[in-house]
Amino acid sequence: MSQAPYKHAQRVFVIVDNGSAHRGKRSIDRLQGTWPNLTLVHTPVHASWLNQCEIYFSVVQRKALTPNNFADLDTLQAHLLAFGRRYEQIAAPFEWTFTRDDLNKLLAKTTTECTPLAA
Repeated sequence: MSQAPYKHAQRVFVIVDNGSAHRGKRSIDRLQGTWPNLTLVHTPVHASWLNQCEIYFSVVQRKALTPNNFADLDTLQAHLLAFGRRYEQIAAPFEWTFTRDDLNKLLAKTTTECTPLAA
């Protein structure tokens, strides 16, 4: 935030999850008090599937960093960079198959006072 282009930007939007470092009014006041042009945008609570960064790092953790037995930081760096290049080649959009009707059926099973979502 203290360097260009952020320092001179009229507004900077930072998308964050609800982690303890930036959750709650006190944290928002602290961050926006330090940088008046910063606007925090929180992802919904319990919606990590919306956070594409979290999804990517989850894939990196499972596919590239497990097991964590790298000889040194240079080896780790080379491995991460190679994984990133490979992942860019094979990554594909996620095809969402869970529909509004599926959700309504699931909700109907869990509660008798369910209001179906509008079509």
